[in-house]
Amino acid sequence: MHLTAIHENCSGCRTCLLACSIVNFQETCPAKSVLRIQGLFPEPGVYRIQLCDQCGVCAEACPVEAISEVDGVYQVDQDLCIQCLECVEACPHGVMCTHPSLEIPFKCTQCGECAEACPRGAILLEN
Repeated sequence: MHLTAIHENCSGCRTCLLACSIVNFQETCPAKSVLRIQGLFPEPGVYRIQLCDQCGVCAEACPVEAISEVDGVYQVDQDLCIQCLECVEACPHGVMCTHPSLEIPFKCTQCGECAEACPRGAILLEN
């Protein structure tokens, strides 16, 4: 399973961000979402969805091998992470995330809640 963005369908409502933070952190805190919606201003109504494509660059950057692939999804091992944030710096899509209330970086687990919540079909969970 992987997430796919159809940027043309995105209205910038950010419902996906809320769904992500609720499912992963039990909070309505879009800053704790593992995807980003970028408005391409000054063009009104043009948005770009930034998703983790499980490329593995974060795992390659980790000096202690705290990020590993499990069934096609890269996951952060909280016990191994030393909070150096090399993975955050390395992420080519800007979706290896941090938040002041969390000790370690976090990333997408391909749960698909963002796709399910999207009212316009801008995010799809595909096989």
